[in-house]
Amino acid sequence: MIQESFREIKHDLYFFQKQTKYTATRRLLLKSKLLKKAISMLAAEKEQNKRERDDALNERVPPLNLSGLSAQELQELSKELHRKIDIVDEACYDLEIKVAKNEKEIQSLTQKIWEMKGTKQRSKLKKVKKSHDSKFDALTECKLSSKSDFKANLKTVKKEDEKKEEVTDWRKNVEAMSGMEGRKKLFDAGQ
Repeated sequence: MIQESFREIKHDLYFFQKQTKYTATRRLLLKSKLLKKAISMLAAEKEQNKRERDDALNERVPPLNLSGLSAQELQELSKELHRKIDIVDEACYDLEIKVAKNEKEIQSLTQKIWEMKGTKQRSKLKKVKKSHDSKFDALTECKLSSKSDFKANLKTVKKEDEKKEEVTDWRKNVEAMSGMEGRKKLFDAGQ
């Protein structure tokens, strides 16, 4: 209620500002008046809410009339009130236990979700070499069958020992490598 009226006043002020130009002091004065009006309306609304609450409590819980009651009747009334309080306390305690149990269950489920998402560290993968033909075969197998054995198509990488070249006469090496035959030898040696 207050917020709606405050919005309307603010909207009118904004619309009015668009039409006319105010000085900074005039705008500050209008804002302070708006705030004072809002504070007074808020106080009135709080007072009204308090009155409504008191009226509702008076309707639901009639005031105790203890005058004219004997000591025995007062003791019975207090015992009855204590029984009702115990029932309410037990219900409250039961609800607290249920809430605590549900919170623990929520925490365990969120933990399981995080574990299923893969927050755990995965093992390091080995480097493998795969020829173009085996890659193509693996792709076609995936399309044809739902389960395929990728490990069968993989070769593990082995560290190749560095070849030690023998020191020979470089002129013989140049003559042997010249021409098409020499290029073929170089190509075959590269693979």
